[in-house]
Amino acid sequence: MNYQQIKYEVEDRILTITLNRPERLNAYTEILRAEMIDALDHADADDNIRAIIVTGAGRAFCAGMDLGDGGATFDYSAVTEDEHRDSGGLLALRIYQLKKPIIAAINGPAVGIGLTMTFPMDIRIAADNAKMGIVFVRRGVLLDACSSWILPRIVGISQALEWAMTGRVFSAQEAFAKGLLTKVVAPEEVLPAARDIALEIAQNSAPVSVALTRQLLWTMLGADHPMAAHRIESKGFHWAGQQPDAQEGITAFLEKRQPNYTMSPSTGMPDFYPWITEPPFRIK
Repeated sequence: MNYQQIKYEVEDRILTITLNRPERLNAYTEILRAEMIDALDHADADDNIRAIIVTGAGRAFCAGMDLGDGGATFDYSAVTEDEHRDSGGLLALRIYQLKKPIIAAINGPAVGIGLTMTFPMDIRIAADNAKMGIVFVRRGVLLDACSSWILPRIVGISQALEWAMTGRVFSAQEAFAKGLLTKVVAPEEVLPAARDIALEIAQNSAPVSVALTRQLLWTMLGADHPMAAHRIESKGFHWAGQQPDAQEGITAFLEKRQPNYTMSPSTGMPDFYPWITEPPFRIK
């Protein structure tokens, strides 16, 4: 795909997706959403990619939905209520399904979908001057991007409600204090900090193990008893211990060298994956 609104760059087995509309503060559009989903599809299929970083061009991460259509921006009357699918939700669900770890490098303002798109990402690092807001109620609309499911699981229900019901803009320092962010750094350190974590994964972690671990942690958030985790972890450990990556990981540790993992998420996943095959709603 010839991308118009994002950049797709791979280095050191790390894909960096850059939202690339700096003249519009990287405001979100349907084109940008389609390009991001396409990029994630390619990343999942490319075994050379071990981790993904998402950042923004220029001084913003993403200023939210492009409001160029004015008051009609959120008018979806051309389709029925049952036919309409929230654009941010489609992106969030694709991120949720990823086999690769994904890090948000929030280099500047992140508002509306510009912030909620980061909730299903695994790690969020922000510039110390970044402003954030879940501003939907101040535009007369509702949460998007599966935020009503994801955000309370990150920061707790009370904090999620306070941010979502006031729609106020808050600082990166507040977001860090409430657990939304992993790190707050100087603006010039955002991308390097994200790359440090991505490199740690790319150079030292078995990619199939990472894929399964990521899915375990996300999907077990919805389990109603720890027995669900015990059953799938037991099945996974039984399978993984017989695979060549387990042998390589132990041998590399004993020989004090970098591991050379040969298994790949595109072809090497166990037959019990995915363990959740019946979502309550269609994903596509």
